[in-house]
Amino acid sequence: MDNTTAPSLPQRLVSLDAYRGFVMFLMMAEVLHLSRVAGALPESGFWRFLAHHQSHVPWVGCSLHDLIQPSFSFIVGVALPFSIAGRLARGQSRLRLSLHAFWRALLLILLGVFLRSTGAGQTSWTFEDTLSQIGLGYGFLFLFGLRPARDQWLAVGALLLGYWALFALWPLPGPDFNWQAAGNSPDWSGNLAGFAAHWNKNTNPAWVFDVWFLNLFPRAKPFLCNGGGYATLSFIPTLATMLLGALAGGVLRGDRTPWQKVRWLAVAGIIGLLAGEAFGWLGLCPVVKRIWTPAWVLYSGGWCLLLLAAAYAVIDIWQRRAWAFPLVVIGTNSIAAYCIAHLFDSFIAKNLKTHLGAKLFQCCGDAWQPLLLGAAVLLVYWLILFWMYRRKIFLRI
Repeated sequence: MDNTTAPSLPQRLVSLDAYRGFVMFLMMAEVLHLSRVAGALPESGFWRFLAHHQSHVPWVGCSLHDLIQPSFSFIVGVALPFSIAGRLARGQSRLRLSLHAFWRALLLILLGVFLRSTGAGQTSWTFEDTLSQIGLGYGFLFLFGLRPARDQWLAVGALLLGYWALFALWPLPGPDFNWQAAGNSPDWSGNLAGFAAHWNKNTNPAWVFDVWFLNLFPRAKPFLCNGGGYATLSFIPTLATMLLGALAGGVLRGDRTPWQKVRWLAVAGIIGLLAGEAFGWLGLCPVVKRIWTPAWVLYSGGWCLLLLAAAYAVIDIWQRRAWAFPLVVIGTNSIAAYCIAHLFDSFIAKNLKTHLGAKLFQCCGDAWQPLLLGAAVLLVYWLILFWMYRRKIFLRI
C-alpha cells in the first residue's frame, strides 16, 4: 500500500495513561488501611472521611473507592477505538481482530478467577471481580466498537432499559422467602422500600441466576449468595459502562478541536450524573454499584467522563505532564499493577518488617503503624513498576 494512503497510527493519550494510573493507585493504596487508622483515632473526622472513601458503601450511594471498578471498565472502552485503529493501520483483518478480542476476553475471565483463588484450597469459580466482569463483556464491546457511534448509543440504551426491566418486573420476596439463605434480612438497614425494593440485595434476578449458574461449577459447598450482593450478570450493565468509554474514545479520536472534546466530555458527564441521581431520587432505579444498576451506570459514567475531561485538558491540552509521571508509570502497566497488588502485598509487607524491623513502622505509635507500613509497601509496588517501565516491560493480554 502506498504510504500516502495508509492509515496513520493513533497517537497515545498521556491523559488516559494517567487516569488509568490514578485508578490503579487507588486500588493499590488499599494497603494503607485507612479504616484501621480511623478506628485508632475515632475523634478525627479527617481520618474518618478518608476511611469512608477507601471503602465501599453498603448499598446505595458512592464513595471514591466505588469509582475504581467503573473507571477501569470505562477506560477499557476509551482505549478501544485507538486499539482498533492501530491494529487496522498495521494491516490486521477484522476477523483476526475479533478472534483476538474474544481470546483476550477469555484470558481476563480466567485471570480474575485465578487471582480470586490464590490461597484457597479449591478454584473459586465466581465472576464478580473487575477482570472477569470486563472479560465477560469485552468480546461484545469489540464487536460494537466496529460499529458507528449511533449503534453504540442504541446498544447502551437497550442494555440499560433491558436490565432495568429485568429487575423491575421480577417479583418481590413473598412471605415464605428464605431471607437467611439469601444472606439478607427483611429489616436490614440497606433494604429499599416501594418500587426500589426490586433492587435489594440478594432478592433479585441476578442473585437467582447465580444460585443456578455458580452451582454448575465444582465447589466445596453449594453457593447460596454473595455476602456483598455482587452478581455475575452485572457484566451486562458493565458492558454499557465500557460502551460509554468507547463513545468517549471515539470523540477523542474524532475531528473536534481539543476544547470541543473537553466540552463534549464535560457536558455528557454532567448529564450522566444528574440522570443517575434523578432516577434514584424518583425511586425508579437506585444508584447501587454492587449490582451495577442502570442508574449506577449513568452516575458513575458521569464521574468517569468528568475525570477524563479534566485529565485530557490538563495533560494533553495544557501539556502539564511532569506531575502525572508517577501515575503514567502505573497506568502503562495496569495489568501488572493489578497482579502485583493482589499477589504480593503480604509477601512485601512481611519482608519489609523482617529486614527493616517492625519497630520502624511503630515509631509514631501503634495507630500509625498500618499507614507507615502500607506506604512502604506502596512505594515498593511503584518501584517495581518503574523498573519495568524503564526496561519497557509491559504485561499485555
